[in-house]
Amino acid sequence: MSIAFLALLAAIPIAIALVLMVGMRWPATRAMPVSWLAAALAGVIFWQLPVGYVAALSIQGVITAIGILIIVFGAILILMTLRDSGGMETIQAGMQDISPDMRVQAIIIGFLFAAFIEGAAGFGTPAALAAPLLLALGFPPLAAAVICLTFNSFPVTFGAVGTPIILGLSFLRDLIEGAVAGGGVNFADYESFGMLIGQWSSLMHLPMIFILPIFMLGFITRIFGPNRSWSDGFGAWKFCVFAAAAFSLPYLIFAWFIGPEFPSLIGGLIGLGLVVMGAKRGIAVPKDVFTFGSQKQWDPEWTGSVSAIEGGKFKATMSQFKAWSPYILIGIILVLTRIDALPLKAWLSGITISYQDILGYEGVTGSLAVLYLPGTIPFMLVAILTVFIHQMSPGKVKTAWVDAIKRIKNPAIALFFAVALVSIFRGSGIADAALNPNLYPSMPLALAEAIAAVAGQTWPFFAGFIGGLGAFITGSNTVSNLLFAEFQWGMASQLELPHQIIVAAQAVGGGFGNMVCIHNIVAVCAVVGLSGREGLIIRKTFWPFLLYGLVVGLMASLMSFVFFAHLY
Repeated sequence: MSIAFLALLAAIPIAIALVLMVGMRWPATRAMPVSWLAAALAGVIFWQLPVGYVAALSIQGVITAIGILIIVFGAILILMTLRDSGGMETIQAGMQDISPDMRVQAIIIGFLFAAFIEGAAGFGTPAALAAPLLLALGFPPLAAAVICLTFNSFPVTFGAVGTPIILGLSFLRDLIEGAVAGGGVNFADYESFGMLIGQWSSLMHLPMIFILPIFMLGFITRIFGPNRSWSDGFGAWKFCVFAAAAFSLPYLIFAWFIGPEFPSLIGGLIGLGLVVMGAKRGIAVPKDVFTFGSQKQWDPEWTGSVSAIEGGKFKATMSQFKAWSPYILIGIILVLTRIDALPLKAWLSGITISYQDILGYEGVTGSLAVLYLPGTIPFMLVAILTVFIHQMSPGKVKTAWVDAIKRIKNPAIALFFAVALVSIFRGSGIADAALNPNLYPSMPLALAEAIAAVAGQTWPFFAGFIGGLGAFITGSNTVSNLLFAEFQWGMASQLELPHQIIVAAQAVGGGFGNMVCIHNIVAVCAVVGLSGREGLIIRKTFWPFLLYGLVVGLMASLMSFVFFAHLY
């Protein structure tokens, strides 16, 4: 079969998910099983994969989904614990003291706090932590979800201490060594190439670090604001520029001179400190105060099973330090457990539950590093410590845990099928004639190759969208890079384009693709009580995703042109 036909077949499960969730407004709990079935049938009928192999891949996906659910459960548990301990109301009071303006709160929590968490933990953790905070400050749940999903883009390329670049590009090692041996390249080895990817990626992200906050505030106030006005959000543009500058300077310095491990973490941490101090002093803060108004005026589809807190003056029941201590502990523990030089990372990640050769298929494995998952350490650990720090009664502790358990049911169903679908997509291109008789490329690679055949020399413009496609399908920038980095390298070689720019566009695309990733959306819906509204969120996040992709495409095209102009 031709690549074009294979690409069409591969697109069917994705199209089904989008039509059912976005067009027909089915919840992910119903739509994802249908999409999984379409992918399984395509694999068996057209890729001619054995039924047992497809079943093994699906089980592999379920194991991965359990890991995601542990993270989601931990995030919900932190929220419920702080709700019942009085810590959340104290945080709300403190945020109102910084600024009662919800545009300012969106930037501080959705942009900077989430960027720090992304740099420390990654794997969907930022939205799961930041969205409930916005919800508790009085944001409509749908608005909180959209804000946190879209802002979790430029930090994602560097992810948890550089994982998307350091691990995500690992399949390029042999190709890079071959290129170095052949001469004529401006990198000496795999590590220096990774450094270049971080440098070029940070520059591709830079325009959107400034544009996206302004755009998103206008977008959010246009949809959710009492006046339905873009200008309400744009009125905070000075504060957005202040926050973007405070984040981007350390972000660029670390990307260019230190390496890919810490740009997001340090950028988020320094930016958060500077912006909070600046906001307290009124620096760049709008003179008017924006809020989303009374919940009585909200569209019912904006809210779900977790209610936003109605406006009013919050009362601090403890010190701000004590209230924030769970989040401070989370940040410290995440950093301490993610640095290679410290023994904690090796110890925690070494304790795994592994499933080798599932259903007898060699190489189809699943594992859970139970203690290394953020949902366990630090989320559940900190939730337990908070009981003592905030001196909670046994009744309140029980209520928090019971509520957290109840809220995990629907996302569990959706995630099991969504991640099983991803596993089939990835495993469909196995280079084993016994399992893949025609040695067809994997479903995502077939899609990418079909797009490449149409794009030709305009490929730099589209390279980022391929990274976004990978993140949309897999829910991970790291896995998107593992899927498509070799393909992007091959496209650069075939079209005589600069390898580092094309691969950097892939890494950047994997970042902004998180906005529309189905299982990230399922996860954030779970923590803000919007399970079943996934399609509604995709309809909202598609527009910033498209804007981001267009800007990155222009940047990559311009960089490729300048690179060759300088070379020749």
